[in-house]
This record gives sequence, structure tokens and C-alpha cells, in this order.
Amino acid sequence: MALRETVGRAPAPLSGTGTRRTYPWLVFALAFGLLLSDYMSRQVLSAVFPVLKDEWSLSDAHLASLSSVVALMVGLLTLPLSLVADRWGRVRSLVVMAVVWSLATLLCAVAGNYQEMLAARFLVGVGEAAYGSVGIAVVLSIFAPRVHAALGGAFMAGGSFGSVVGVAVGGSLAVHVGWRWSFAAMAVFGLLLVAVFRAVVSERKLDEYAVEPRSPAAVTGGRAPFTSLFTNPALLCAYIGGGLQMFTPAVLLSWTPSYFNRYYHLQADEAAALAAVFVLLIGSGMVICGIISDRFARSDSRGQWTAGVAFCAVSLVCLSAGFGLASGTASLILIGCGAFFAAGSSGPTAAVVTDLSHSSVRATGLGALTVANNVLGLALGPFVVGMVADHLGLLGALRLAPLMYVAAIAALLLGRRYHPAGKLRLDRLALSTAR
Repeated sequence: MALRETVGRAPAPLSGTGTRRTYPWLVFALAFGLLLSDYMSRQVLSAVFPVLKDEWSLSDAHLASLSSVVALMVGLLTLPLSLVADRWGRVRSLVVMAVVWSLATLLCAVAGNYQEMLAARFLVGVGEAAYGSVGIAVVLSIFAPRVHAALGGAFMAGGSFGSVVGVAVGGSLAVHVGWRWSFAAMAVFGLLLVAVFRAVVSERKLDEYAVEPRSPAAVTGGRAPFTSLFTNPALLCAYIGGGLQMFTPAVLLSWTPSYFNRYYHLQADEAAALAAVFVLLIGSGMVICGIISDRFARSDSRGQWTAGVAFCAVSLVCLSAGFGLASGTASLILIGCGAFFAAGSSGPTAAVVTDLSHSSVRATGLGALTVANNVLGLALGPFVVGMVADHLGLLGALRLAPLMYVAAIAALLLGRRYHPAGKLRLDRLALSTAR
């Protein structure tokens, strides 16, 4: 009975107990691995920022545009591609996405100038656009709701862990064999992993292990309207709060290698290795904060919102103090503490969106959250800091970045207030689609 509650429905007659226990975790591992590849391909650029800046005589704004164009395309294309995945097939869509971003990363390896690199990075963004939303929808569909924040945080932490690998390995390859090999290695890893994913995961197997049985509406082809994802005030607050809280972690992901290069006078590979430690803290924080959030929500479903607010507040205080101090041990400790909680609200906001969106459009709902994460956070953060850095210096820009948490906290507090009404809206929607 405990096994059914944790993983899903009773096994099909031909499914062995061992398979029943391990298959959902295998799906999680492969989907997590592809997210690692996604962010390895995305963030390897940060490791070679100092090299490209010197080789192509680029400004900080130019460097920021190479990073932000990926997040911008993710923001623009996530919703339409999530809708396609909900209808065309989530597994098939994930495979196509991974192939596209891996091949585009190979194009980055052969780029001859800024314009060619920008075009290749554009294609990376096209490929990565809906992976986060569709991938997490696949994962959460085969696990019980009581672990959704933990799994959501762990899954999205793959972005940080992938960034660690991308930045650390990319920086090392750039110094020893040239920056082009940094991109080529990420592309090959992605292509190999997607081949394994395609061989193991299928729509039929996901249906067999799904926690939530298909509703009568799903069986007869009925679906909740797309507009239901944008008429629920609590969902809107989750999108906005989730997006704004990603602003500062996105800045840390993109600019810490340059920060350590300029203010601690480290070489590109050394700066990348040190930055990787802080990116690892971001990812670890997402996992642990997700676990904490699930505990907050056991007695009150609004606990996810409360936890998200607390994580934002701690990061705001620590990062503001850390970047305000002179370079040294105290500054690094405070920045590290802030980095740990920087994206801690990611798991709670994913859990809230999953909880408040109808199953037939859940990938699209998580896609809307991904849009907000990318437009308000991953695209806006690095670009704004790059623009400000050209005028105030990088350190001055980094000191201002944590202030975005104030707006995120306001949105999350408002969402907490609207949460009960949001649940009532969802219940009425479920009844209407089942008729």
C-alpha cells in the first residue's frame, strides 16, 4: 500500500514488483540527465566569457546577449511547444528537443564570429524551449503529490548541476584544448543521452505508471481550456513570483566566473572552477529547499508559499551583505549562503502550479511557469546586469541584483492569500470537464 501511494496506481498484470519500484526512478534519472545536458549546453558559454571577450573584442552587453538569447527563446516558445507536447506526445517531443539543442551546440563550436555564435545560441534556445516544463510534467505524473515539491526542486536543480559541469568542464577544456571543444563535448553528451532516453521511455509505459488515472473527459477527448491557466489568480502569482525569484540565481549562474576573474584575479579555468562551487550550492539548495517545502505543506497546502517567501528573504539578506563587503572570506561565505537559498522557491512554485492546474493542460501550466522563469529571470537577469555593468562595473551591478527578491516576495505572499480560492476554481473545472 505504501508503494502504491508513493509511486502510483497498482501495477499492470505483467509488471514485476521490482520494475514497479524502479521504473519511475529510472524515468526521473534519464529526464534529469537530459536536463543536465540542457544546462551544460546553455551555461558552458559562461566559462568561456573571458576568452571570447578577448578573442572577439566583445563588450559585457554582447556577452550578456549570447547568454540571454537562449532564455529569451525559451520564454517565447515554451507555451506553444508545451501545447504541442500535450497533444503530440511528451516523450516524442522531448526527444526532438534534445536532438535540436545538441546539434545547435555543435554549431556553437564552429562559430567564427559573434554573429554566428548568436545565431547558434538562438537555435540552442529553440531546442531547449519546452524541455523544462514537459520534462517535469512527465516526472511528476508518475509520483504522488506529497513529494512534488521535493521532486520538482530536485528536477530543476539539474539546471544548476548541469551548469556546474558545463562551467567547470567547459573552462578546463577551453584552457587546455581550446574553447571550441568545450561546446563539442556538451553536444556529444546530449546526443548519447537522448538515444538512451528514447530506448527506455515511452508514452505507453508512462500511462501504465501514472499516479492520476485518466478522467472521463480525457478518455473521451475533453480537455480543460487553455485559458484556465490564466484566469486563476493564485496561478498568476505563482508564475510571477517564480519568475522574479529566478532573476538573481540567473545572474549568479552567468556572471560568477567573470566576477572571480575580475575581482579575485583568477585565470579562466580557476574562476570557472570556483564559480562551479557556488552553482553547486544553488542546485543543492533547490533540492533541500524542496524537501523542506513539502514538510511545510503537510498540514497546510499554503505552506509551499510560506517556504518560498522565507527562501527569498534569506537569499536577499545574504547576497546583499556578501557583495557589499570587500573581496575575501567573509564575502564568499555570505555569497555562498545566499546562493544556497537563491533558487529555493523553484520547487514550491512548481508544486503549486501542479496542484492548481488541470491534468489535461498540466505541461502547459508548467510551461507558463517556465516562460516566467526565463523571461523574468534567466533572460532578464544576466542581460540587465550586463547592461548595468557597462556603466557601474560588474560589482556594482551584482550588488543591485538581489533587490528583485522584494518583488518576488510580494507576489508569493499574494499567491498564498489567493490559494484557497484557486483550489475551488480547479475543483469546479474538474467537474465541468468530466461531464
